[in-house]
Amino acid sequence: MTITKAVIPVAGLGTRFLPVTKTMPKEMLPVVDKPAIEYVVEEAANAGLDDVLLVTGRSKRAVEDYFDVAPELERALKNKGDDERLASVREPVDLATLHFVRQGRPRGLGHAVLCGRQHVGDQHFAVLLGDDLIDERDQILPVMLAVAERTGGSVIALLEVPRDQIGLYGCAAVSAADPALAAGLEMTGEPLPQADVVRIDALVEKPAPEDAPSNLAIIGRYVLSPAVFDVLEHTEPGRGNEIQLTDALAELAQDPSQPGHGVYGVVFRGRRYDTGDKLDYLKAVVQLAAERDDLGPDFRDWLHGFVTGLK
Repeated sequence: MTITKAVIPVAGLGTRFLPVTKTMPKEMLPVVDKPAIEYVVEEAANAGLDDVLLVTGRSKRAVEDYFDVAPELERALKNKGDDERLASVREPVDLATLHFVRQGRPRGLGHAVLCGRQHVGDQHFAVLLGDDLIDERDQILPVMLAVAERTGGSVIALLEVPRDQIGLYGCAAVSAADPALAAGLEMTGEPLPQADVVRIDALVEKPAPEDAPSNLAIIGRYVLSPAVFDVLEHTEPGRGNEIQLTDALAELAQDPSQPGHGVYGVVFRGRRYDTGDKLDYLKAVVQLAAERDDLGPDFRDWLHGFVTGLK
């Protein structure tokens, strides 16, 4: 089994970033000099997922336009001899084969994934959420794809968070995975520690800290079996009156003996940038800009002086 397809939901209203998202999709907010959505598509392409479906909605036309050719702009840059900017404009178009489908009504992440059923077909596929930017030096998708290919089940990315913050996330109850599974996996050229691959026993959406089965939070990377579609078809609206992907995965985890069932987790300990709210978005921009070869040295000098002046 070779997994080549990815689904990226981009139909959300972006209410946490109002008023700017009244006219601009939240996925187009710039992170240094690229929109957040480009980082996500790049991550998918770097993991070998070259067939990408973006689930869009009303007022998301800018996302589609960004990944399309811009003949007039390209011609103007070419005539000016501005090859560097010309390459940056063309790069998003060539990242992957991109498709678009509209989620007519915003009925939750589970429904957005279900909108990809016709395109995905009877294949495993990845789901990437744009609120989580994963540093290209700490890729997790290749490991998740390998787990799915070896097990035939679904895989979710997990992150250890402080117990008092677990209520902001879906939460996983886990047990040890088969040691033979973890032993054969590699990440960045080194054997993946066994503790990083776990079996999912149960999932709870945004539990109270005292009720949470662990401090392992679900973050926005999934590799899903096509069996999830049949489950999503009959999943009732849950928290927030939305169809929750977490609820469907919890059902798949209950009977791992069924074909395509069984859910595993990969605990991520790399660099992740949360662009889901204003403060963390600003932190992400500063972190990424400070580490850039072209911007970093001057920006860090300025930032040091600026922060010193605040004290």
